[in-house]
Amino acid sequence: MRHYDLCVIGSGPAGQKAAVQAAKIGKDVCIVERREVVGGVAINTGTIPSKALREAILHMTGFKHRTFFGESYKVKQSITVEDLIFWCQHVIKGEIDIVRSQLLRNNVEVITGTGTFVDPHTVLVSHGNQAEEIRADKFFIATGTHPARPANIEFDRANVVDADGVLALPKLPRTMLVVGGGVIGTEYASMMQALGVKVTLIEGRNRVLDFLDPEIGEALQYHLRQNGMTLRLGEQVVSVDLKEAPDGARADDGKLVEATLESGKTLRAECLLYCVGRQGCTEELGLDKVGLEADKRGRLVVNEFYQTDVGHIYAGGDVIGFPALASTSMEQGRLAACHMFDLKSQCYHKLFPFGIYSIPEISMVGWTEEQLTDEDIPFESGIANYREIARGQLLGDSIGMLKLLIHQESRQILGVHVLGSGATEIIHIGQAVMALNGTVDYFIETVFNYPTLAECYKVAALNGVNKMTHV
Repeated sequence: MRHYDLCVIGSGPAGQKAAVQAAKIGKDVCIVERREVVGGVAINTGTIPSKALREAILHMTGFKHRTFFGESYKVKQSITVEDLIFWCQHVIKGEIDIVRSQLLRNNVEVITGTGTFVDPHTVLVSHGNQAEEIRADKFFIATGTHPARPANIEFDRANVVDADGVLALPKLPRTMLVVGGGVIGTEYASMMQALGVKVTLIEGRNRVLDFLDPEIGEALQYHLRQNGMTLRLGEQVVSVDLKEAPDGARADDGKLVEATLESGKTLRAECLLYCVGRQGCTEELGLDKVGLEADKRGRLVVNEFYQTDVGHIYAGGDVIGFPALASTSMEQGRLAACHMFDLKSQCYHKLFPFGIYSIPEISMVGWTEEQLTDEDIPFESGIANYREIARGQLLGDSIGMLKLLIHQESRQILGVHVLGSGATEIIHIGQAVMALNGTVDYFIETVFNYPTLAECYKVAALNGVNKMTHV
Protein backbone atom coordinates (compact mmCIF):
# COMPACT_ATOMS: atom_id res chain seq x y z
CA MET A 1 0.00 0.00 0.00
CA ARG A 2 1.41 3.36 -1.04
CA HIS A 3 1.70 6.12 1.54
CA TYR A 4 1.80 9.88 0.98
CA ASP A 5 2.09 12.97 3.10
CA LEU A 6 -0.85 14.46 1.20
CA CYS A 7 -3.52 12.93 -0.99
CA VAL A 8 -5.52 15.43 -3.05
CA ILE A 9 -8.85 14.26 -4.47
CA GLY A 10 -9.58 16.25 -7.63
CA SER A 11 -7.21 18.07 -9.99
CA GLY A 12 -9.11 21.31 -10.53
CA PRO A 13 -7.66 24.73 -9.58
CA ALA A 14 -7.86 24.13 -5.81
CA GLY A 15 -6.41 20.63 -6.02
CA GLN A 16 -3.57 21.67 -8.33
CA LYS A 17 -2.38 24.49 -6.09
CA ALA A 18 -2.66 22.45 -2.88
CA ALA A 19 -0.60 19.65 -4.42
CA VAL A 20 2.08 21.92 -5.87
CA GLN A 21 2.42 23.97 -2.67
CA ALA A 22 2.91 20.83 -0.58
CA ALA A 23 5.37 19.40 -3.11
CA LYS A 24 7.38 22.65 -3.08
CA ILE A 25 8.21 22.09 0.60
CA GLY A 26 9.33 18.50 0.00
CA LYS A 27 6.17 16.55 0.77
CA ASP A 28 5.20 13.34 -1.03
CA VAL A 29 1.96 14.20 -2.81
CA CYS A 30 -0.51 12.40 -5.05
CA ILE A 31 -3.63 13.59 -6.86
CA VAL A 32 -6.53 11.21 -7.38
CA GLU A 33 -8.45 12.24 -10.50
CA ARG A 34 -11.41 10.31 -11.89
CA ARG A 35 -11.00 11.72 -15.42
CA GLU A 36 -8.34 10.52 -17.82
CA VAL A 37 -7.10 14.12 -18.01
CA VAL A 38 -6.20 16.63 -15.32
CA GLY A 39 -7.74 20.04 -14.79
CA GLY A 40 -11.16 19.23 -13.37
CA VAL A 41 -14.30 21.08 -14.41
CA ALA A 42 -12.40 24.37 -14.80
CA ILE A 43 -10.35 23.14 -17.75
CA ASN A 44 -12.49 20.38 -19.21
CA THR A 45 -16.12 21.52 -19.09
CA GLY A 46 -16.37 24.86 -17.27
CA THR A 47 -14.21 27.96 -17.04
CA ILE A 48 -11.72 27.43 -19.87
CA PRO A 49 -14.11 25.88 -22.43
CA SER A 50 -16.75 28.58 -21.90
CA LYS A 51 -14.18 31.39 -22.19
CA ALA A 52 -12.62 29.75 -25.24
CA LEU A 53 -16.09 29.51 -26.75
CA ARG A 54 -16.64 33.20 -26.07
CA GLU A 55 -13.40 34.20 -27.78
CA ALA A 56 -14.19 31.98 -30.77
CA ILE A 57 -17.64 33.56 -31.09
CA LEU A 58 -16.35 37.13 -30.79
CA HIS A 59 -13.73 36.46 -33.45
CA MET A 60 -15.81 34.50 -35.95
CA THR A 61 -18.86 36.73 -35.74
CA GLY A 62 -16.83 39.93 -35.93
CA PHE A 63 -18.93 41.15 -33.00
CA LYS A 64 -16.26 43.54 -31.72
CA HIS A 65 -15.89 45.30 -35.07
CA ARG A 66 -19.50 45.92 -35.97
CA THR A 67 -19.27 49.50 -34.77
CA PHE A 68 -16.89 50.10 -37.66
CA PHE A 69 -18.18 47.73 -40.35
CA GLY A 70 -21.91 47.48 -39.64
CA GLU A 71 -24.22 45.03 -37.87
CA SER A 72 -24.04 42.51 -40.73
CA TYR A 73 -20.23 42.18 -40.55
CA LYS A 74 -18.88 38.64 -39.98
CA VAL A 75 -15.40 37.15 -40.22
CA LYS A 76 -16.98 33.79 -41.13
CA GLN A 77 -20.41 33.83 -42.71
CA SER A 78 -21.50 30.32 -41.72
CA ILE A 79 -20.36 29.25 -38.25
CA THR A 80 -20.77 25.60 -37.23
CA VAL A 81 -20.45 23.70 -33.97
CA GLU A 82 -17.36 22.06 -35.46
CA ASP A 83 -15.71 25.49 -35.90
CA LEU A 84 -16.32 26.34 -32.26
CA ILE A 85 -15.22 22.94 -30.96
CA PHE A 86 -11.96 23.10 -32.94
CA TRP A 87 -11.07 26.42 -31.32
CA CYS A 88 -12.07 25.27 -27.83
CA GLN A 89 -10.28 21.93 -28.00
CA HIS A 90 -7.05 23.65 -29.01
CA VAL A 91 -7.22 25.86 -25.91
CA ILE A 92 -8.29 23.01 -23.61
CA LYS A 93 -5.46 20.75 -24.78
CA GLY A 94 -2.94 23.54 -24.18
CA GLU A 95 -4.21 24.08 -20.63
CA ILE A 96 -4.18 20.36 -19.83
CA ASP A 97 -0.58 20.12 -21.03
CA ILE A 98 0.42 23.06 -18.84
CA VAL A 99 -1.16 21.59 -15.70
CA ARG A 100 0.21 18.10 -16.33
CA SER A 101 3.68 19.54 -16.91
CA GLN A 102 3.48 21.57 -13.71
CA LEU A 103 2.50 18.52 -11.66
CA LEU A 104 5.25 16.42 -13.29
CA ARG A 105 7.93 19.05 -12.63
CA ASN A 106 6.97 19.08 -8.95
CA ASN A 107 6.91 15.25 -8.65
CA VAL A 108 3.19 15.13 -7.90
CA GLU A 109 1.91 11.68 -8.83
CA VAL A 110 -1.42 11.61 -10.66
CA ILE A 111 -3.48 8.47 -10.01
CA THR A 112 -6.47 7.96 -12.29
CA GLY A 113 -9.63 6.72 -10.62
CA THR A 114 -12.48 7.55 -8.27
CA GLY A 115 -11.38 8.08 -4.67
CA THR A 116 -13.57 6.76 -1.84
CA PHE A 117 -12.67 6.90 1.83
CA VAL A 118 -12.33 3.52 3.53
CA ASP A 119 -11.24 4.97 6.86
CA PRO A 120 -9.93 8.37 8.01
CA HIS A 121 -6.48 7.76 6.52
CA THR A 122 -7.22 5.42 3.60
CA VAL A 123 -8.76 6.04 0.18
CA LEU A 124 -9.77 3.31 -2.25
CA VAL A 125 -9.04 4.37 -5.83
CA SER A 126 -11.21 2.53 -8.35
CA HIS A 127 -10.61 2.64 -12.11
CA GLY A 128 -12.44 0.17 -14.31
CA ASN A 129 -11.73 -3.31 -12.98
CA GLN A 130 -8.74 -2.16 -10.98
CA ALA A 131 -8.60 -0.81 -7.45
CA GLU A 132 -5.92 0.05 -4.91
CA GLU A 133 -5.82 1.54 -1.46
CA ILE A 134 -3.77 4.64 -0.71
CA ARG A 135 -2.88 5.92 2.73
CA ALA A 136 -2.02 9.52 3.57
CA ASP A 137 -1.40 11.72 6.59
CA LYS A 138 -3.43 14.59 5.17
CA PHE A 139 -6.24 14.86 2.61
CA PHE A 140 -7.53 17.73 0.53
CA ILE A 141 -10.95 17.35 -1.09
CA ALA A 142 -11.29 19.37 -4.30
CA THR A 143 -13.91 17.41 -6.19
CA GLY A 144 -15.79 20.45 -7.49
CA THR A 145 -19.41 20.51 -8.61
CA HIS A 146 -21.65 19.36 -11.42
CA PRO A 147 -24.77 20.99 -12.88
CA ALA A 148 -27.96 20.35 -10.92
CA ARG A 149 -30.46 18.23 -12.86
CA PRO A 150 -34.04 18.27 -11.56
CA ALA A 151 -35.73 14.87 -11.70
CA ASN A 152 -38.70 16.28 -13.66
CA ILE A 153 -36.53 17.41 -16.60
CA GLU A 154 -35.28 14.89 -19.13
CA PHE A 155 -31.87 15.86 -20.51
CA ASP A 156 -31.29 14.33 -23.93
CA ARG A 157 -27.99 16.07 -24.93
CA ALA A 158 -29.58 17.44 -28.10
CA ASN A 159 -32.77 19.40 -27.30
CA VAL A 160 -32.42 19.73 -23.51
CA VAL A 161 -28.90 20.23 -22.14
CA ASP A 162 -27.05 21.58 -19.11
CA ALA A 163 -23.91 23.75 -19.08
CA ASP A 164 -21.64 20.73 -19.51
CA GLY A 165 -23.45 19.78 -22.71
CA VAL A 166 -23.26 23.05 -24.68
CA LEU A 167 -20.15 22.06 -26.64
CA ALA A 168 -21.63 18.64 -27.31
CA LEU A 169 -24.67 20.02 -29.16
CA PRO A 170 -25.01 18.28 -32.54
CA LYS A 171 -25.78 21.60 -34.27
CA LEU A 172 -26.38 25.26 -33.53
CA PRO A 173 -30.08 25.78 -32.83
CA ARG A 174 -31.97 28.68 -34.37
CA THR A 175 -33.86 29.31 -31.13
CA MET A 176 -32.94 28.61 -27.50
CA LEU A 177 -34.49 28.92 -24.06
CA VAL A 178 -31.96 29.53 -21.28
CA VAL A 179 -33.31 28.77 -17.81
CA GLY A 180 -31.36 30.63 -15.14
CA GLY A 181 -30.04 34.19 -15.15
CA GLY A 182 -27.01 33.53 -12.97
CA VAL A 183 -23.42 33.81 -14.18
CA ILE A 184 -23.39 30.64 -16.30
CA GLY A 185 -26.83 31.19 -17.81
CA THR A 186 -26.16 34.84 -18.66
CA GLU A 187 -22.77 34.06 -20.17
CA TYR A 188 -24.08 31.32 -22.45
CA ALA A 189 -27.24 33.24 -23.34
CA SER A 190 -25.21 36.25 -24.52
CA MET A 191 -22.79 34.03 -26.45
CA MET A 192 -25.59 32.25 -28.28
CA GLN A 193 -27.23 35.58 -29.01
CA ALA A 194 -23.97 36.83 -30.57
CA LEU A 195 -24.01 33.75 -32.80
CA GLY A 196 -27.41 34.78 -34.14
CA VAL A 197 -29.46 32.34 -32.08
CA LYS A 198 -32.81 33.79 -30.98
CA VAL A 199 -32.52 33.54 -27.18
CA THR A 200 -35.12 33.80 -24.42
CA LEU A 201 -33.61 34.00 -20.93
CA ILE A 202 -35.89 32.93 -18.06
CA GLU A 203 -34.98 34.03 -14.54
CA GLY A 204 -36.98 33.64 -11.33
CA ARG A 205 -35.66 36.86 -9.81
CA ASN A 206 -36.58 40.32 -11.03
CA ARG A 207 -33.20 40.91 -12.66
CA VAL A 208 -30.33 38.87 -13.98
CA LEU A 209 -27.15 38.70 -11.88
CA ASP A 210 -28.84 40.38 -8.95
CA PHE A 211 -25.57 40.65 -6.99
CA LEU A 212 -24.32 43.28 -9.46
CA ASP A 213 -24.45 46.98 -8.78
CA PRO A 214 -27.97 47.93 -9.96
CA GLU A 215 -26.75 50.48 -12.52
CA ILE A 216 -24.42 47.93 -14.12
CA GLY A 217 -27.13 45.25 -14.03
CA GLU A 218 -29.65 47.55 -15.68
CA ALA A 219 -27.12 48.49 -18.37
CA LEU A 220 -26.45 44.81 -19.06
CA GLN A 221 -30.14 44.01 -19.41
CA TYR A 222 -30.63 46.99 -21.70
CA HIS A 223 -27.84 45.85 -24.03
CA LEU A 224 -29.01 42.24 -24.02
CA ARG A 225 -32.47 43.40 -25.09
CA GLN A 226 -31.02 45.80 -27.66
CA ASN A 227 -29.14 42.88 -29.20
CA GLY A 228 -32.37 40.92 -29.55
CA MET A 229 -32.63 38.81 -26.42
CA THR A 230 -36.01 38.30 -24.73
CA LEU A 231 -35.85 38.45 -20.92
CA ARG A 232 -38.56 36.71 -18.93
CA LEU A 233 -37.86 37.96 -15.40
CA GLY A 234 -39.76 36.93 -12.27
CA GLU A 235 -40.79 33.70 -14.00
CA GLN A 236 -40.32 30.08 -12.86
CA VAL A 237 -40.23 27.04 -15.14
CA VAL A 238 -42.51 24.29 -13.81
CA SER A 239 -42.20 21.72 -16.58
CA VAL A 240 -40.20 20.96 -19.71
CA ASP A 241 -41.49 18.70 -22.48
CA LEU A 242 -40.38 17.70 -25.95
CA LYS A 243 -43.21 18.24 -28.43
CA GLU A 244 -43.80 17.60 -32.10
CA ALA A 245 -43.33 20.86 -33.99
CA PRO A 246 -46.63 22.25 -35.30
CA ASP A 247 -47.17 22.55 -39.04
CA GLY A 248 -45.14 25.36 -40.51
CA ALA A 249 -42.67 25.54 -37.60
CA ARG A 250 -38.98 25.49 -38.44
CA ALA A 251 -37.46 22.53 -36.59
CA ASP A 252 -34.84 20.34 -38.25
CA ASP A 253 -35.71 17.20 -36.29
CA GLY A 254 -39.45 17.92 -36.18
CA LYS A 255 -39.38 18.59 -32.43
CA LEU A 256 -39.49 21.63 -30.19
CA VAL A 257 -38.85 22.00 -26.47
CA GLU A 258 -41.82 23.47 -24.61
CA ALA A 259 -41.29 25.13 -21.23
CA THR A 260 -44.34 25.85 -19.11
CA LEU A 261 -43.99 28.76 -16.69
CA GLU A 262 -45.62 29.16 -13.30
CA SER A 263 -47.59 32.08 -14.72
CA GLY A 264 -49.19 29.77 -17.29
CA LYS A 265 -47.15 30.93 -20.28
CA THR A 266 -45.65 28.36 -22.62
CA LEU A 267 -42.41 29.05 -24.48
CA ARG A 268 -41.01 26.96 -27.33
CA ALA A 269 -37.57 26.66 -28.91
CA GLU A 270 -35.36 24.13 -30.67
CA CYS A 271 -33.12 23.82 -27.60
CA LEU A 272 -33.31 24.46 -23.85
CA LEU A 273 -30.22 25.13 -21.75
CA TYR A 274 -30.81 24.57 -18.03
CA CYS A 275 -28.45 26.56 -15.77
CA VAL A 276 -29.99 26.68 -12.30
CA GLY A 277 -27.64 25.65 -9.52
CA ARG A 278 -24.76 23.23 -9.12
CA GLN A 279 -24.29 20.23 -6.86
CA GLY A 280 -21.11 19.29 -4.97
CA CYS A 281 -19.42 16.11 -6.21
CA THR A 282 -19.35 14.35 -2.85
CA GLU A 283 -21.69 11.40 -3.44
CA GLU A 284 -18.90 8.87 -4.03
CA LEU A 285 -16.43 10.11 -1.41
CA GLY A 286 -17.64 7.84 1.40
CA LEU A 287 -17.80 10.75 3.82
CA ASP A 288 -19.60 8.60 6.40
CA LYS A 289 -16.40 6.58 6.80
CA VAL A 290 -14.57 9.62 8.14
CA GLY A 291 -17.37 11.26 10.11
CA LEU A 292 -18.19 14.03 7.62
CA GLU A 293 -21.49 15.00 6.05
CA ALA A 294 -22.24 17.24 3.08
CA ASP A 295 -25.20 19.62 3.03
CA LYS A 296 -28.21 19.09 0.76
CA ARG A 297 -26.30 20.67 -2.13
CA GLY A 298 -23.32 18.38 -1.63
CA ARG A 299 -21.08 21.08 -0.12
CA LEU A 300 -18.63 20.70 2.75
CA VAL A 301 -18.22 23.07 5.68
CA VAL A 302 -14.69 24.30 6.47
CA ASN A 303 -13.09 26.82 8.83
CA GLU A 304 -10.93 29.82 7.89
CA PHE A 305 -8.03 27.44 7.19
CA TYR A 306 -10.18 25.26 4.87
CA GLN A 307 -10.14 22.51 7.47
CA THR A 308 -13.16 20.27 7.99
CA ASP A 309 -14.35 18.99 11.35
CA VAL A 310 -11.90 16.12 10.86
CA GLY A 311 -8.60 17.88 11.50
CA HIS A 312 -6.42 16.19 8.88
CA ILE A 313 -9.00 16.52 6.09
CA TYR A 314 -9.25 19.83 4.27
CA ALA A 315 -11.45 20.99 1.39
CA GLY A 316 -11.50 23.87 -1.08
CA GLY A 317 -12.85 25.09 -4.39
CA ASP A 318 -16.44 24.88 -5.55
CA VAL A 319 -17.17 21.95 -3.23
CA ILE A 320 -17.17 24.35 -0.25
CA GLY A 321 -19.51 26.84 -1.94
CA PHE A 322 -19.17 30.63 -2.16
CA PRO A 323 -17.43 32.27 -3.91
CA ALA A 324 -16.86 29.24 -6.19
CA LEU A 325 -14.42 31.02 -8.49
CA ALA A 326 -11.38 29.42 -10.11
CA SER A 327 -9.27 32.34 -8.88
CA THR A 328 -10.27 32.00 -5.22
CA SER A 329 -10.15 28.20 -5.44
CA MET A 330 -6.46 28.33 -6.37
CA GLU A 331 -5.68 30.43 -3.34
CA GLN A 332 -7.76 28.22 -1.05
CA GLY A 333 -5.73 25.19 -2.14
CA ARG A 334 -2.42 26.92 -1.53
CA LEU A 335 -3.46 28.24 1.88
CA ALA A 336 -4.83 24.87 2.98
CA ALA A 337 -1.52 23.19 2.13
CA CYS A 338 0.38 25.86 4.04
CA HIS A 339 -1.78 25.40 7.12
CA MET A 340 -1.68 21.60 7.15
CA PHE A 341 2.14 21.58 7.05
CA ASP A 342 2.70 24.58 9.35
CA LEU A 343 4.05 26.83 6.65
CA LYS A 344 3.60 30.51 7.43
CA SER A 345 1.24 32.22 5.00
CA GLN A 346 -1.11 35.16 4.77
CA CYS A 347 -4.76 34.66 3.90
CA TYR A 348 -5.74 36.11 0.56
CA HIS A 349 -7.47 39.43 0.90
CA LYS A 350 -11.23 39.00 0.97
CA LEU A 351 -11.36 41.81 -1.55
CA PHE A 352 -11.51 39.47 -4.52
CA PRO A 353 -12.90 40.47 -7.93
CA PHE A 354 -15.78 38.88 -9.79
CA GLY A 355 -15.48 38.37 -13.53
CA ILE A 356 -18.55 37.67 -15.67
CA TYR A 357 -17.67 36.75 -19.25
CA SER A 358 -20.95 37.73 -20.78
CA ILE A 359 -21.12 39.87 -23.92
CA PRO A 360 -20.54 42.62 -22.82
CA GLU A 361 -17.98 41.61 -20.19
CA ILE A 362 -18.46 42.64 -16.54
CA SER A 363 -16.23 42.78 -13.49
CA MET A 364 -16.62 44.15 -9.98
CA VAL A 365 -14.81 44.39 -6.66
CA GLY A 366 -16.00 45.76 -3.33
CA TRP A 367 -19.34 47.28 -2.38
CA THR A 368 -22.37 47.97 -4.53
CA GLU A 369 -24.61 51.04 -4.23
CA GLU A 370 -27.37 48.94 -2.66
CA GLN A 371 -25.05 47.59 0.03
CA LEU A 372 -23.66 51.01 0.89
CA THR A 373 -27.17 52.47 1.12
CA ASP A 374 -28.35 49.62 3.34
CA GLU A 375 -25.37 50.18 5.67
CA ASP A 376 -25.88 53.98 5.78
CA ILE A 377 -22.39 54.61 4.41
CA PRO A 378 -22.10 58.05 2.76
CA PHE A 379 -20.76 57.69 -0.78
CA GLU A 380 -20.61 59.33 -4.16
CA SER A 381 -20.24 57.68 -7.55
CA GLY A 382 -17.99 58.66 -10.42
CA ILE A 383 -18.54 57.32 -13.92
CA ALA A 384 -16.44 57.16 -17.07
CA ASN A 385 -18.04 56.06 -20.32
CA TYR A 386 -15.87 54.25 -22.84
CA ARG A 387 -17.23 56.42 -25.65
CA GLU A 388 -15.45 59.38 -24.00
CA ILE A 389 -12.12 57.51 -23.85
CA ALA A 390 -9.80 57.35 -26.84
CA ARG A 391 -9.13 53.64 -26.31
CA GLY A 392 -12.85 52.99 -26.23
CA GLN A 393 -13.13 54.65 -29.64
CA LEU A 394 -10.23 52.57 -30.98
CA LEU A 395 -11.91 49.38 -29.77
CA GLY A 396 -15.28 50.40 -31.15
CA ASP A 397 -16.84 49.93 -27.69
CA SER A 398 -19.50 52.60 -27.29
CA ILE A 399 -21.37 50.91 -24.43
CA GLY A 400 -18.60 50.33 -21.88
CA MET A 401 -18.44 52.15 -18.57
CA LEU A 402 -16.40 52.22 -15.36
CA LYS A 403 -17.95 53.25 -12.05
CA LEU A 404 -16.16 54.18 -8.82
CA LEU A 405 -17.89 54.33 -5.45
CA ILE A 406 -16.14 56.86 -3.19
CA HIS A 407 -16.54 57.45 0.55
CA GLN A 408 -17.70 61.05 0.93
CA GLU A 409 -15.60 61.69 4.05
CA SER A 410 -12.46 59.54 3.84
CA ARG A 411 -12.38 59.61 0.00
CA GLN A 412 -11.46 55.92 0.01
CA ILE A 413 -12.53 53.75 -2.91
CA LEU A 414 -15.36 51.48 -1.76
CA GLY A 415 -16.21 49.70 -4.99
CA VAL A 416 -15.26 49.44 -8.65
CA HIS A 417 -17.68 48.22 -11.32
CA VAL A 418 -16.84 47.83 -15.00
CA LEU A 419 -18.94 46.86 -18.02
CA GLY A 420 -17.33 46.51 -21.42
CA SER A 421 -14.13 45.44 -23.18
CA GLY A 422 -11.29 44.47 -20.86
CA ALA A 423 -13.42 44.71 -17.72
CA THR A 424 -11.87 41.66 -16.07
CA GLU A 425 -8.37 43.01 -16.71
CA ILE A 426 -8.65 46.65 -15.65
CA ILE A 427 -10.59 45.78 -12.47
CA HIS A 428 -7.29 44.79 -10.84
CA ILE A 429 -6.09 48.41 -10.78
CA GLY A 430 -9.00 49.36 -8.56
CA GLN A 431 -8.61 46.17 -6.52
CA ALA A 432 -4.97 47.01 -5.72
CA VAL A 433 -5.75 50.58 -4.70
CA MET A 434 -8.59 49.40 -2.47
CA ALA A 435 -6.44 46.69 -0.86
CA LEU A 436 -3.87 49.36 0.03
CA ASN A 437 -6.56 51.68 1.43
CA GLY A 438 -6.00 54.17 -1.36
CA THR A 439 -8.19 57.18 -1.96
CA VAL A 440 -9.72 58.69 -5.05
CA ASP A 441 -6.85 61.18 -5.08
CA TYR A 442 -4.48 58.48 -6.32
CA PHE A 443 -6.40 58.25 -9.57
CA ILE A 444 -6.59 62.02 -9.95
CA GLU A 445 -2.88 62.59 -9.34
CA THR A 446 -1.39 59.63 -11.23
CA VAL A 447 -0.55 59.36 -14.94
CA PHE A 448 -1.97 56.57 -17.12
CA ASN A 449 -0.72 55.48 -20.52
CA TYR A 450 -2.63 57.08 -23.38
CA PRO A 451 -4.70 55.76 -25.02
CA THR A 452 -5.77 53.02 -22.58
CA LEU A 453 -8.93 51.88 -20.85
CA ALA A 454 -7.11 52.50 -17.56
CA GLU A 455 -7.71 56.22 -18.16
CA CYS A 456 -11.31 55.52 -17.15
CA TYR A 457 -10.13 55.55 -13.54
CA LYS A 458 -8.97 59.18 -13.79
CA VAL A 459 -12.11 60.30 -15.61
CA ALA A 460 -14.40 58.49 -13.13
CA ALA A 461 -12.41 59.87 -10.18
CA LEU A 462 -12.70 63.44 -11.45
CA ASN A 463 -16.41 62.92 -12.11
CA GLY A 464 -16.98 61.67 -8.56
CA VAL A 465 -14.93 64.38 -6.87
CA ASN A 466 -16.61 67.09 -8.92
CA LYS A 467 -19.95 65.87 -7.60
CA MET A 468 -18.68 65.93 -4.01
CA THR A 469 -17.33 69.47 -4.38
CA HIS A 470 -20.34 70.65 -6.39
CA VAL A 471 -18.21 71.65 -9.38
